Amino acid sequence: MAWSKSTTTKHTCNGGEGPTFGRKTAGCPRCDELLAGAKPVQWGASVKAMQTTATLHAIRTHDCRASGCGPICVKFDW
Repeated sequence: MAWSKSTTTKHTCNGGEGPTFGRKTAGCPRCDELLAGAKPVQWGASVKAMQTTATLHAIRTHDCRASGCGPICVKFDW
């Protein structure tokens, strides 16, 4: 997975930390964008989807005979 720097406008409200409890601050460039209808950044949604895809791929391609699991495989039982 390639990480990239965020291309969204930075918050200047609360010292750059963003709005408190989701309250948008007029005059903050990012809050103004959000008030105008811009989509919020969704952290972790794509990472979780990639982890799920990788886990499903590992389960589907797991070969008990090649890895020597034995008669009962508990490789993905967690």
